[in-house]
Amino acid sequence: MNAIVGNNLKRLRKFNNFSQEQVASFLGINRSTYSNYELGEREASFEILEEASHLYGCDLYVLFEESEEVFNEALVCTFRVDNLSNSDLQEIANFKDIVKSYLKISRLLES
Repeated sequence: MNAIVGNNLKRLRKFNNFSQEQVASFLGINRSTYSNYELGEREASFEILEEASHLYGCDLYVLFEESEEVFNEALVCTFRVDNLSNSDLQEIANFKDIVKSYLKISRLLES
């Protein structure tokens, strides 16, 4: 399971054009610890995974997904920006939560 989560963390980070240092700083951990999560060498706590999913704008379960289709749906909230501060990352995470909620409501209304 660590390999799936690690791979998904890495793919989301790269797709968002974030460095490991930026993500680790946002999560309040060392870069080497985050690197170990991506490599599947360490298991991240629920709180860390929850914060990472917040940053990446996806539901927590996406980090455990093996399905390409489900994973690709999570990429709808990604965009690339350079030279971000921690407060910028927090604002991006907040914005992605709004988009994620909007998409959920839209799907519910279509049902």
